[in-house]
Amino acid sequence: MGELAEKPKPKAVKGEEAKRIKREALGIGDRRKHHSRKATPLKGHAKEPDAHHRLYRFRFYPTEEQAGQLAQTFGACRWVYNEGLALRSMAWEEHRVNVGFAETCRALTGWKRAEETVWLKEVSSTVLQQSLRHLEQAFGRFFKGVARYPRRKKKGRSRDSATYVRTGFTWVEDPERPGTGLITLAKQSQPLDVRWSRALPAGTVPVRLSVTRDRASRYFVSMLVEERIAPLPAAFVPGSRAPKAVGLDLGLASLVTLDDGTKIDHPRLLKRYAEKLVRLQRELHKKVRGSRNREKVKQKIARLYALISDVRRDMLDQFTTRLVRENQVLVVEDLSIVNLMRAARGKGKRRKARLNEAIIDASWGELLRQLRYKCEWYGRTLVIVDRFFPSTRRCSACQAKGPRMDVSVREWTCTGCGVVHDRDVNAAVNLRDEGMRLYWLVATGLPPEKKAPMVIKASELEKCLLAA
Repeated sequence: MGELAEKPKPKAVKGEEAKRIKREALGIGDRRKHHSRKATPLKGHAKEPDAHHRLYRFRFYPTEEQAGQLAQTFGACRWVYNEGLALRSMAWEEHRVNVGFAETCRALTGWKRAEETVWLKEVSSTVLQQSLRHLEQAFGRFFKGVARYPRRKKKGRSRDSATYVRTGFTWVEDPERPGTGLITLAKQSQPLDVRWSRALPAGTVPVRLSVTRDRASRYFVSMLVEERIAPLPAAFVPGSRAPKAVGLDLGLASLVTLDDGTKIDHPRLLKRYAEKLVRLQRELHKKVRGSRNREKVKQKIARLYALISDVRRDMLDQFTTRLVRENQVLVVEDLSIVNLMRAARGKGKRRKARLNEAIIDASWGELLRQLRYKCEWYGRTLVIVDRFFPSTRRCSACQAKGPRMDVSVREWTCTGCGVVHDRDVNAAVNLRDEGMRLYWLVATGLPPEKKAPMVIKASELEKCLLAA
């Protein structure tokens, strides 16, 4: 039997036929403004070369009127996102027509004029357009192959959020307290009651801001500003000009083990509050669906999870800041967290589920994310060693490679030199040595006036060498 011929890929409809389908079948109006000018893609805000985009997050307490208006805004953003997703999906599946951000914006104008959705006019148009831009970014990630197909947003499952660009809010800086001020959102008459835990850079205007409401009914405003962050002084090994380096081995017995033997304990916050969570979950199960008592218990559970998240984030933030301040080069392993958290099947399913819960509680992804952007801010170098590098079973003294070991083995003796190794400390030392080898491989090829890149990844070493 011969090989089956591949089915030809469906061709997209273009030109005048596509315009007709969009106008008649999809209800997307023609481009009226500047119809004689060629359409140009919208460009995002470009930061200055020596500046960084930094996000400041503050909690605020809305009035009853503001809370109602924000609830309406969150619902409208969610509805517009879902309608835009349905429109783009239907356009391709039924008519083979590509619909982009510009077409969905024109469709939004039609939705506002319809009698059944005239309530969209009560929400700022810039916020709704930003919701469609988020949909465009989701499709962009899907087409690049780094994310799955966009899903519909659902109340209670998706985060309540709204993004305001510069035309969607008013910022008035307080002259007596530079960096703080009054923020008034579009469609609102009163400024937000923001609790300024710290000040923004004086004299700056936020590029954009996002308003969010978490499941614990807490309101936050996140402001993106352009800030010039001064790099930290270079950290050298005492008595030499060699950069000070540290190897980090991430684990579960200890959250992080450094190459000098220092171990950061795993906080195990989910386990610490497990008894209280179980009690609240049982209490929730006994309540009648739709009752106010059930909502009260759900709020208690949400507040407890918010506490766990805040404690974990604060602990990681302090730890990563200390590492970046004390070291010039930080070396970590390239972990595939998604593969490590695959759902178990068959025998050992419950044990694997507990392991996945411990990985989630450790929040390795957040730790690596903080290290990456802080190294970029403060002029440090993050070296990411290949995930297949045998850091655990290679002797850091004689470089001999030992046999594979079970996770339960915490100490082992090298058969070549007889040195007794702590599993995690030995891995951290090997990571530091391999990371410094990669660092010098790149640094020695740089011109004298050029600094080492902020991130050196073993799997992308050729790109680093070519860039040098």
